[in-house]
Amino acid sequence: MDSDKLSLNSLFKCFFFILGSLLSGVVVSAHSHGHDSHLFSFRPTKLFVFGDSYSDTGNNRKSEGTSWKYPYGITFPGKPTGRFSDGRVLTDFLAKFVGVKSPIPYQWRKVVGYKHLKYGMNFAHGGTGVFNTLVMDPNMTAQIDSFKELINHSVFTPKDLQSAVALVTVAGNDYGAYNFRNGTAEGFPAFITSVVNQLYVNLKQIHALGVKKIAVTALEPLGCLPPSTVVSSFQQCNGSQNALVGFHNLLLQQAVAKLNSETSKDTNILILDLYSSFMSVFKNKGDRLGTVKFENPLKPCCVGTSSKYSCGSVDENGTKMYSICEKPESAFFWDNAHPTQQGWQAVYLALQDTLHQLIY
Repeated sequence: MDSDKLSLNSLFKCFFFILGSLLSGVVVSAHSHGHDSHLFSFRPTKLFVFGDSYSDTGNNRKSEGTSWKYPYGITFPGKPTGRFSDGRVLTDFLAKFVGVKSPIPYQWRKVVGYKHLKYGMNFAHGGTGVFNTLVMDPNMTAQIDSFKELINHSVFTPKDLQSAVALVTVAGNDYGAYNFRNGTAEGFPAFITSVVNQLYVNLKQIHALGVKKIAVTALEPLGCLPPSTVVSSFQQCNGSQNALVGFHNLLLQQAVAKLNSETSKDTNILILDLYSSFMSVFKNKGDRLGTVKFENPLKPCCVGTSSKYSCGSVDENGTKMYSICEKPESAFFWDNAHPTQQGWQAVYLALQDTLHQLIY
């Protein structure tokens, strides 16, 4: 995702007035919205994943992007695997929580054989959104179409779907693409509404295919990503960007509440509140339940040597044009947009109360 162009200061004073009360606390609630999920005992056998780089475990082509280049993957498994981190990402932590192995990326399905599909499948692609963004990889609708095709070919049965959990991640690529295409500040509220409306359609499609337990991420605080905090030496988040995030998350909360009210009682669509979990980690510097303390949570570990380069970049002679911090486990952000493995671990710990709703 690219949030470098999300600078919308005075034009959004009206947003601060409307959202001020919302942003004084947690914007998004991560509850089951009326479903007494504790009445149901649920043991997932499969995990299906849709979204972007926050959940991609290897669908991006090796010829594109940086996730297949060193130093990505240096913490786990010791080499690049297509994950946008030094190690594990959100998918891996959720898979462990529900008791399955991290599902195979969609692009490897014909290589590994059916026996490796028994834990589900990961359709997520780094850089994508609910609409077409700045990359060629499939948007979320196309990812769901690929899922539907496998179901139609009986790769996954109705019984598989009934015992499955779906993870849906949205990390802001649609908004980065909107800015890149010179979208206006005045048009942002309408565009945010269209993004959430399409996300509602996507969630409804996944449910209609037979998956009853779905976890969808709220938008993380985009104003706290390194491209936004570098101007303050990684000390201060951008409030106007986070106001827009608040609007997205409010609409998402309403959309999920509507879906839950429209579906059967054995359905549970819940929100993983990345906004409040990221903010909690920033505030406490990760010092919770024995996690490693982050020295400066807003400062990335792997950075390019200049604005021309990014983590993993090399010049025409193959010389690396980036630097890595001494201890990745003491950094929350790995690069300009993505948490480290230790960062995701801290977020996962903050989300555990919500995650328990998936298995009861």
